[in-house]
Amino acid sequence: MSTQAQSLATYAQALLRIVAAYLLLTHASAKLFHVPHIAMFDGLPLFSLLGAAGVIELVGGVLVLIGFFSRAAAFVLSGELAFAYFIGHAPSGNVLLPLMNQGEPAVLLSFIFLFIAAAGPGAWSIDARR
Repeated sequence: MSTQAQSLATYAQALLRIVAAYLLLTHASAKLFHVPHIAMFDGLPLFSLLGAAGVIELVGGVLVLIGFFSRAAAFVLSGELAFAYFIGHAPSGNVLLPLMNQGEPAVLLSFIFLFIAAAGPGAWSIDARR
């Protein structure tokens, strides 16, 4: 791979990290702060499975977004999203067809965060400056 292509790849990796973290943060803010408002999260207790997921998504999402301890945070988020898929979506049926159980976002984000955990945060991260 040429030096220029490697340089562009690290910026593409950073964009993937930032966009994925932002998308996850919208889930966390909907669960914990009701912004945006999602009716199914009304009255969500903090000490519940979804409440704990919201806290993990909030803390991990911020860490990945700014690129601080990104590999570890992305690894935890990847596991949390896999857990979300198998606990929240797969029981609806069609385990191998996430399209049928609305689990595509969880699967896709799980693998994006697994990639970030393996490949690193890319450019524009606190980790890259250390």
